[in-house]
Amino acid sequence: MINYSSKTLSNGLKVLVHEDPSTPLVTVNILYRVGARDENPDKTGFAHLFEHLMFGGSVNIPEYDSPLQLAGGDNNAFTNNDITNYYLTLPANNIETGFWLESDRMLSLAFSEKSLEVQRNVVVEEFKQRYLNQPYGDVWLLLRPLAYRVHPYQWATIGKEIEHITNATLDDVREFFFRYYSPDNAIMTIAGGVKAEEVFPLAEKWFGEIKRIAPVRIPYPKEPEQTEYRELTVERDIPYSSIYRAYHMCSRLDKKFYAVDLLSDILSRGKSSRLYNTLVKEKKLFSDINAYSTSDFDPGLMVVEGKLVKGVEMADAERAIDAELNKICEELVEKDELEKVKNKVESTMEFSEMDLAGRALNLAIAEYMGDANLVNTELALYRAVTAEEIKASAREIFRKENCSTLYYLSNRKN
Repeated sequence: MINYSSKTLSNGLKVLVHEDPSTPLVTVNILYRVGARDENPDKTGFAHLFEHLMFGGSVNIPEYDSPLQLAGGDNNAFTNNDITNYYLTLPANNIETGFWLESDRMLSLAFSEKSLEVQRNVVVEEFKQRYLNQPYGDVWLLLRPLAYRVHPYQWATIGKEIEHITNATLDDVREFFFRYYSPDNAIMTIAGGVKAEEVFPLAEKWFGEIKRIAPVRIPYPKEPEQTEYRELTVERDIPYSSIYRAYHMCSRLDKKFYAVDLLSDILSRGKSSRLYNTLVKEKKLFSDINAYSTSDFDPGLMVVEGKLVKGVEMADAERAIDAELNKICEELVEKDELEKVKNKVESTMEFSEMDLAGRALNLAIAEYMGDANLVNTELALYRAVTAEEIKASAREIFRKENCSTLYYLSNRKN
């Protein structure tokens, strides 16, 4: 149970406080409602670029990390297609240092050509190392535009191409910041050894005067229902050929999501799961195989991916995948198997709440989803899923016309 209190400042900043008197630490988490899906199709990778730029100094604080380290704190951040999230942890009696740092960079970054050049080079190097020069690195650069034709999920968080980052100007960066890094476009969660009655006045002190209001958003373009099977074949210098199947599914906000999430767990969570047990251990067709949902806040993807054992024909591997997917579409999951994956979900949720940063993030995500109390009630939604609902989800998702397949083949001779 995560207790919390909440307040919305006059400038729209949502503040939630989780009190934990057992710890002398506090986590300050700020979730901005901006991700890769908010980018201009001709200027992608900006949300991820900003994850780096936000540590490059703000209008009154030339360096972010040093003051935080002197206060005994550390920090990190991440970006995905839906959100950008920043968090820091430090001793609770130094919480105002965290507020000072975060409020100043929400107020305004220190926009400079030098900072942009430094972070632009960092992101370009990351693009090359992780996506272009690494085995299997460009899979999502290929799979996303194959599965999506209209929605901005068609590009990865890193962006469509390096040139979108190298060509980014200071004006581009400034416009993106003032559009999305606004108090009314953010959720701040505080978790740790603090009192809500003390935190709210501090939030007002440090953030209340930031009056900037984010522009009204244009709705994301809706991806049309996929009505034809799609495929793409590429050859790469990789050790093992692989297959990636992407099926359209509901959004993270849909009530059907919980059945879909458990469906993916039944197929591939752990070495006793169906795909691993049958296709890796028994039939020895794959060295590794997984099924997972992207859990996006707009309709996302269920992905089945696997690396073939050397010498296995792709047609044989596909038939084996089809047999497992057809089975879960036609037969009800046994009670014990369903209970096992529900128990795993429960343990994962409990584990994610062991540290302050996990609790702060979970609370922010729940608030972003429209109900902060989901952080306490979501497990019950998983527990309520029936075998019939899982079968119905499988039949809805695993249709050939709903599938986009990437054949990622090895061109090595031995």
